[in-house]
Amino acid sequence: MEFRIEIIDRTDAVLFSRSGGGEVFAVYDGEYADGDKIRISCSEKNVFAAVKLDDCMDTALLYLTGPFVLPVPFNEHKMSYNPKSFSGSRHYLYMRQAAATEIKTPRNLAFNPYDCHENMTLFPHTSANVETRGESVFASRNAVDGLVANTFHGEWPYSSWGINRNPDAEFRLEFGRSVVLQSVTLYLRADFPHDSWWKSADVTFSDGGTMTVPLQKTGSAQKFSFEPRTVTELVLHHLIKAEDESPFPALTQIETFGTEA
Repeated sequence: MEFRIEIIDRTDAVLFSRSGGGEVFAVYDGEYADGDKIRISCSEKNVFAAVKLDDCMDTALLYLTGPFVLPVPFNEHKMSYNPKSFSGSRHYLYMRQAAATEIKTPRNLAFNPYDCHENMTLFPHTSANVETRGESVFASRNAVDGLVANTFHGEWPYSSWGINRNPDAEFRLEFGRSVVLQSVTLYLRADFPHDSWWKSADVTFSDGGTMTVPLQKTGSAQKFSFEPRTVTELVLHHLIKAEDESPFPALTQIETFGTEA
């Protein structure tokens, strides 16, 4: 099994490439330019890999179904990332095959700090039918980046999924394969009194079941456990806003704990 890390420019010309069997690190000496992208791939499909695409960001255990491309964020797109990330003239990137023990261990199966709109191959992956003003600090990916800071809004590390006041807002979380879930944890954004909150929400699973969860006005974790269920995705929807003056409820983080099917 061979992994490859590449830096490509806006024309898809390869600026840097490094590969390794089962494990590869890359040290890219150069400043990123607007339009550059990071591409990772594996000689095999449907593999579990530990992935780290910037030295300021966490390593994540992810499921790779094919080549994945991350646009290097600039300008407005950079606002939901650590300001130190992707900056400077030397960058450390790393990926390796996940160990069997890592794969089997119960964990938060929603965590993917490298998710992006263009992602179709690196799971978990998020999407939504609305994101406030299309701004990066309110994108769906923010709800799975591992950051639970929720007492402010509009910039890192207070990024969130914002619904642009849409009562029909829906958030989708795809796992890319079957997993067994046992709980869902929600962190609501809690920049009160700027923020409102949801009194309840529905979680609909790909197995056809729906769970309605009661929510409170708090920034603390709100965890909901249930009998293990095998699913490939879930949708958070039917978000019932509290009767208060603020029109701005939002989701800071979702965690889904479970195991591989």
